[in-house]
Amino acid sequence: MNNKNLVIVCICITIIALAVAASTYFQTRANSSNDYSVVYLTSGEVYVGHLSSFPRLTLTDAYLIQIVKDSTDATKSSFQLAPLSQTIWSPKVIYLNHDHIVFSGPISETSQVVETIKNGSSAPK
Repeated sequence: MNNKNLVIVCICITIIALAVAASTYFQTRANSSNDYSVVYLTSGEVYVGHLSSFPRLTLTDAYLIQIVKDSTDATKSSFQLAPLSQTIWSPKVIYLNHDHIVFSGPISETSQVVETIKNGSSAPK
């Protein structure tokens, strides 16, 4: 093997090693995050969960925010968190399409939604 081929092989190995290291870093960072995000879709559905954009836009530990009518007063409504893990299709992860997201953003650790999730309740106060 001549010097030119050796240099090309070394460059390829370095690029592959950097790609694997970056992928591992971003995946570990996404999985260890305790931050919740909200995602509002063009369909009107609002999801809360752990949002990750690498290597694909995904939402894990997801909840659907639903508006429910008050049983005692029909003019009032409240919010309910429905964990997707308890639905009939029970997904572990939701793969999101960028084209159908109206907005997304992080939720404060002190928000009612995060407190409700941590307490295991289904209705924010």
